Amino acid sequence: MNKDKILNDIFNDDPLDILEVKPKISHKQTDDERLMTSFAEINAFIDTHGKEPEANPSDVAELKLYLRLQGLRENEAKIEQLLDADIHQLFQSNNRVGETIGKYEVSKEINSLDDLLDDDSLDILSDDEPELFDFKHISKEDNRIKTDFAARRKPCKDFEKYKENFKQVHDDLTQGRRKLLKFGMGHLKVGNYYLHNGLVFYLESVSFDRKEHYREDGTRVREDGRTRCIFENGTESNMLFRSVSKVLYANGKTISPNTQKAREGFVEDLSGISGDDEATGYIYVLKSKSTDKQIASIKNLYKIGFSKNEVESRIQNAQEQPTYLMAEVKIIEVFKCFNLNPQKFEKLLHNFFGHSCLDIDVFDKYGKRHSPREWFIAPLDIIIDAIALLDSGEIINYHYDVENKAIVSK
Repeated sequence: MNKDKILNDIFNDDPLDILEVKPKISHKQTDDERLMTSFAEINAFIDTHGKEPEANPSDVAELKLYLRLQGLRENEAKIEQLLDADIHQLFQSNNRVGETIGKYEVSKEINSLDDLLDDDSLDILSDDEPELFDFKHISKEDNRIKTDFAARRKPCKDFEKYKENFKQVHDDLTQGRRKLLKFGMGHLKVGNYYLHNGLVFYLESVSFDRKEHYREDGTRVREDGRTRCIFENGTESNMLFRSVSKVLYANGKTISPNTQKAREGFVEDLSGISGDDEATGYIYVLKSKSTDKQIASIKNLYKIGFSKNEVESRIQNAQEQPTYLMAEVKIIEVFKCFNLNPQKFEKLLHNFFGHSCLDIDVFDKYGKRHSPREWFIAPLDIIIDAIALLDSGEIINYHYDVENKAIVSK
């Protein structure tokens, strides 16, 4: 009996990937991650204001960033860590030319993308550069990951058409129109932006050349293919799709889409109603006044519904109706709607917030059990954005990420 052969047969016959061990991910930020995040705030400020943060005593936030930047400039160890993310050359001013920063030498002043690519003092564009991402949280023995990262970065020749979009993403993050989310399953989609080690990149395309299938021995082979990732520092990569996903799981963030335009369009639609538009009813958002601890303890619990009649009259005697959880309610938002199909509205809304629907039974005054289906657990601003996306028809392109409490692309 060949024990080694028997063990190999057992490990190779794993159609459900039970023996596939995924790297443990710590959700606590490391010192390196905190450093990159704090430096990303400085980059975002410069993108928004077109200048370095100054010692402005009337603006505490700017003053804080100014002091942070000065502290970084005095710490060569941190400068060395941040050089790859130094998209504004904050550590390569005239008075540093010729100096050595850690193991790097600043050879010339950098004023443009061409200067950066021509100088390449950090040797980031050479053929023998290190792997694109630094795997601090994944075992070096994982040969599959090493293979996935054979892709190299190179200068992006058409970067100009992406440049303004990166500035807009930084501005959206600063203004709160976008959010940094924990990367999760299904987040990696063409057209989305992501953050890794303080550097924003855009997933421009994916060419799938391997479909998901099962080998004869029952082993599952997942869908994969080459991507085109555009980085805000003017480089691009054709890394494998699954490799991008792995590094983002280990140490990355999803940048949420900007749904502000849909909300602005919703308001514009409501203000541009003409006599040809047919009033069909009201979309409303309500909050329960229930004193039941099981209900009152739930944060961000709202009822989203549609009524053909005035909402005030619709909620009369709410305390006697199971659909209102047998309690009085408070009106939070009401939108008068035109040309809206109520049945389609409810179906789309329930599909969108389906995973955050309140799962609770209430009993009417006769003791009969009911299960209300129009109460959802989600922040109010997310609900308003969802209504705007529903009005524009774009809601079919998004879903609600319960864990991140955010709207993300499908």
